[in-house]
Amino acid sequence: MPLENKPKLKIKPIKNGTVIDHITANKSLHVLKILNLPNKENKNITIAMNVSSNEIKRKDILKIENRELKSSELDQVALIAPKSTINIIRDYNIVKKEKISLKDEINSIIKCINNKCITNNENEPINSKFQIISKAPIIARCYYCDKLISKDEINKQFE
Repeated sequence: MPLENKPKLKIKPIKNGTVIDHITANKSLHVLKILNLPNKENKNITIAMNVSSNEIKRKDILKIENRELKSSELDQVALIAPKSTINIIRDYNIVKKEKISLKDEINSIIKCINNKCITNNENEPINSKFQIISKAPIIARCYYCDKLISKDEINKQFE
C-alpha cells in the first residue's frame, strides 16, 4: 500500500480541557498519579505513550477532558515532565499554550528520602520543602536536612 494511502492514527480532539504534550516518554502515568487522575469528576482521559516526536524523539501526551489545570498542578507536572507543553482547550480551540517551567522551590509534592528528616517524623506536622539546585538533570535539596534527591529518586516516588 502506498504511504499516502496508509490510515493514520487519530486521537479524537477534546471540546474543553487540558492537553499536556511533550511529556517525557513513559512518564504520563506518573503525571496522572501526581494529579490524582482519573477520579470521579474526570473520567475521560486519553493517554498516548511513547509516540514519535520531532523535538524529543519519543514523548507521551495526555488529554484531560473538562478540566483546566491550576498553576499549582503545573508546578507538580514540571517535576516529572519539565519540558512539557500545556494547551488549554475551549470549544475545540487552543486558547492558551505555554511551556511548563520548573520552579526554584517545590513544596509538599515529594518526600525527603532521609528517614531522619523532620518531615518524615509522624509527630511533626511539617510539609516537605525542596530547593531545586539543578534543572538538568533535576536535583533537589531538602530545606530541612540538606539531603540531595536525584531525578531517579523523585521518579521512584510516583511509581
